[in-house]
Amino acid sequence: MAQEHLLVEKLGPVLSLTLNRPESLNAFSPEMILGLKEALRNAQNDDDIQAIVLSGSGRSFCAGGDVKGMGQGRSGVQVYEHIGKLNELILLMKDVEKPIIAAVHGFAAGAGFNLALACDLIVAAEDSKYALSFSQVGLISDGGGSYFLPRLVGPHLAKQFFFTAEPIPAERLYQLGVINYLVPAEKLQEETTKLALKLANGPGLSYGKQKKLVDKAFNSSLEEILELERLTQMIMVESEDHKEGTTAFKEKRKPVFKGK
Repeated sequence: MAQEHLLVEKLGPVLSLTLNRPESLNAFSPEMILGLKEALRNAQNDDDIQAIVLSGSGRSFCAGGDVKGMGQGRSGVQVYEHIGKLNELILLMKDVEKPIIAAVHGFAAGAGFNLALACDLIVAAEDSKYALSFSQVGLISDGGGSYFLPRLVGPHLAKQFFFTAEPIPAERLYQLGVINYLVPAEKLQEETTKLALKLANGPGLSYGKQKKLVDKAFNSSLEEILELERLTQMIMVESEDHKEGTTAFKEKRKPVFKGK
């Protein structure tokens, strides 16, 4: 059943994951979350996959939690268990040592917005819109929004977006540095694929280690990051990709990386 709510496709070295509940703007379901976790675990262990693209089918990227199912007698314990599974997904996204790109169109709302924030890069359609709509239904952010957003825009703006639930245009998030690439809606897939292939053909081992270092920087001292860089560089200097990169530089040619 997980596959019904998630389309998984290997496009050469790129893994395409498409949220597939278009009738509900790809709101989360247990099956979808399970499918995403399975796909990411498989991707981490598949040397042929070097980049991952997360997108949504139909009119929007993801509406987050399924509002239609809220307020229908779900207990706090049930919600606690559901969010626990979502938390596992978010942590797995950060653990996977491969770039994850969110391709966002239409709306990204609530935990759907946070899902995009959990990715490493965001490519967005110019007309896409965003909202942290939790307060509208008397809830607080889940899916890591309380962690990711303040680090990107600062605490005051984060509180504004959480408190007001106001729609946020893509252009504003682009100017704030939340969105990496802003493209015409009709070119979203093309531009995302181009970026994914560029990363997939790059030094994958380097990308994976750099991802971990950047993510650790928010909760580490300068001394800790300096030592992690030192230890990681000791490993990297003996990698095949480093040797290929330096050889290609000397030979004035484009390197052919293998992610090893």
